[in-house]
This record gives sequence, structure tokens and C-alpha cells, in this order.
Amino acid sequence: MNKARNRFILLTELIIILLLSLLLTVINVLNFTMAADDADFLTAQIAQRHGVLDPSQNPEPENTEADAQKQGISDNPQTKKPFRLDNGRFGSMGPNSPEMNSSLRYFTFAFDKEDKASVVEFRMSSVSQTEAEEWARSLLGGTTGWTNVSYRYRVYQDGKQTFVTVIDQSRELWPSYRILIISLVGGGIFIILSFVLAHIIGRKLFKPLEEADRKQKLFIAQLENEFKMPLTIINADTETLERQSGTNLQTQSINKQVKRMTRLVKDLGTLSLFEETESKTKTDISDLLTAMLENSRSAFSERNLTLTHTIEPNITLNIIDETAQKLLRELIDNALHFSVSQASFTLQKHNDRIKLIQSNDTTLPNGNYDQIFDRFVRLDNAANISGTGLGLAYVKSIMQSHNGRLSAVVKNGTMIITLDL
Repeated sequence: MNKARNRFILLTELIIILLLSLLLTVINVLNFTMAADDADFLTAQIAQRHGVLDPSQNPEPENTEADAQKQGISDNPQTKKPFRLDNGRFGSMGPNSPEMNSSLRYFTFAFDKEDKASVVEFRMSSVSQTEAEEWARSLLGGTTGWTNVSYRYRVYQDGKQTFVTVIDQSRELWPSYRILIISLVGGGIFIILSFVLAHIIGRKLFKPLEEADRKQKLFIAQLENEFKMPLTIINADTETLERQSGTNLQTQSINKQVKRMTRLVKDLGTLSLFEETESKTKTDISDLLTAMLENSRSAFSERNLTLTHTIEPNITLNIIDETAQKLLRELIDNALHFSVSQASFTLQKHNDRIKLIQSNDTTLPNGNYDQIFDRFVRLDNAANISGTGLGLAYVKSIMQSHNGRLSAVVKNGTMIITLDL
């Protein structure tokens, strides 16, 4: 039950981390995308005004789509605005506001065919004109993008000259970086708090289940003790009757049913106590399965069943040897009792996982049969076969204790039981 609670907490945390990461990623990507759109809108305006932002310095000509394409500007800022969540309702805010135009820090250099540079506009104090010229020269050959982290540039043609405009967007990007930092720190704190809450909720949620599981184990243990005494007495009385009157059909029937009840009680007790912590050792599953199959080959032959196996050598597992034998014995008995004409076993290692497959032909229809791993479940093909319905339930308990997965499915007349450890 502790493992089930831990899996619940882990799954809850994974879902929270996934959804939170997706939300914060979308917010930050959208935030930086909008900042880039605003910067591109400004550089496009400067490009259409021949390298300056203030129309009074260089009167803005009439622009057509052909002029924009000639300048290397894909979008006309007069007809396409940058993406805004406010849908343009707040005219005093954003890249097209008068305050932005007056406070924007940028420079524009023009380069002729001889690669000589001339200053068109220089409104930046973080670099000198000489440094700005070298900076602009290094951007020739590009189109638009970020440079030196927080500067947006655009390269465009105007007549026989190539213009390079670089604008300082550090002031506009700083809020975006703060949102990114807040997202990372806040997301981490939220994950920690959610883990604590999931742990508390998990304990409260699983407490009734744990209590029910404890009572179930206690009931089974008491049931085992209660059945042992009368079964022992019945067995002793039957032996006395056989000594006095000889063996007959009635005493044989009694002995058969006593053995069946004794086996059932023993299986219930074994299944109940299996989840207790025990020390595990490294067991060679390959050798163990090979030996057990060879020992069982005569039993399959007596039932006219064909037994085949494909076992990869040197596969080991940290498991109690007796537990491993019980696991394999239940699978072999299942194949022996429910095969129509043939059964096979496959053991192989795939990456870091161990896969054990037991298959046999069957008369059952196609479908999923994972219910056979539940206690006392018996399928239609088990009507005339003796058993308690606890064997594969024991296999399920072993798999759960080793964080394994198991499945049972019928495909085209073949029952396939897969154990993934």
C-alpha cells in the first residue's frame, strides 16, 4: 500500500510539473515573441524613414508594398501592427507611442558599394561612433535579429546604399527577463509546495485503504489459524476411520477436499504475508527457468503438450530465490493446465528491463485478460480444472513488489502473459 501511495504522489507531481512547465513556457515564449515583434516594428519604421525615427529629421516618403520589398522589409508597419494583447486599444502604450519614439536609443549607418560608412543617425551612449560603425559592419549580410543579447538590428537596402539599424531594447526586455526569473523561482516553490500537499493528501486518501488492507491481512491470518485446527482434526479422524474400516470412496473424497482446503489456506497465508520486507539476493533467472522447464518436460509430455523455450543466458534479478521459484512455478503450472497443445517461454533482456513471456494456445476469444491476476478469478476454460485462482495473484504480488508490469492478452488463439521487470 505504501508503494501505491508513493506512485500516486509521483504521478500527481509529474502531472503538476508537466502542466506548470507548459504554462510557464507558453507565457515566456509569448512574452519574448511580443518583445521581438515590437522591436521589429520600430526597425521597420526607421527603415521606411531612411534610417531615422523622427519624421521631422527626414520626412517620411509615401510607402508602397513595392517600396517596402525593395528596402528588404517584409511587412509594412503602417498596415501591420505588432502583436498586442490589448488589440491596439491603448494608443499611449507600446512601440508606436510618442514617448517611445522620443526615448528610443538607436543608431543607423549607411554603407555604399565601396563599403564606406556614413552616420545617418546616432542616438546611443553605450558605445562610441567608431565602435558602433564596426558593430554595424559586422551585421552586414544579415536581415534582422538579436545582437549582444538585448539589441535588435535590421539590414535593408535603400537605393545604392545598405543601411544597418541597431536599437537598444534592454529597457523593454528587462521586464521579460524578470518574468522569466519569477517563473523559474515561483515554479520551483510551487512544485515543492505541491509535493508537500500531495504527500499530506496522499496519506489522508490512502489511510482508509491502508486500514482496510491491514484488516484484510489480519483476517486472512486469523482465518488460516481457524481453519488449521478443524482440518487437522478432520484429517486425523479420516485416518482413524480408514484404519478401522478401510479406505472407501467417502474417505478418499474427504481426504481430497481436506488437501484442497489445506492448500487454499496455505496459499492465502502466503499471499497475505508476501509483501513483508525480506532481504533479496541476486538470482540467475536464466539458469533457474531452464532447470525448472527441463524438470517439467515430462509432465508436459504426459499431457501430449509441446514445450519450447528461448532463454537468454546470464540474466540475473535481485529477488529471493524461493520467491523466484514460486513465480516461475506458477507460470509453468498455468501453461501446463491451460495449454491445448503447446506452450512456450521466452526470457530476454531489453535495455535495463527483463521480459519474460509465457504463451500457450487457447480456446478463449481475442481480448485483454488482465483480470486473471486478481484473486479467485477463473476464466471459462478453467471450469474442469482444479485450482484456487490464487496462483497468478501471487505472480501479481511479486511483480508489484519489484516495480514490474504484467499483462495477459489473447491474440489469434494464443494466450500471451508478459512480465516486464
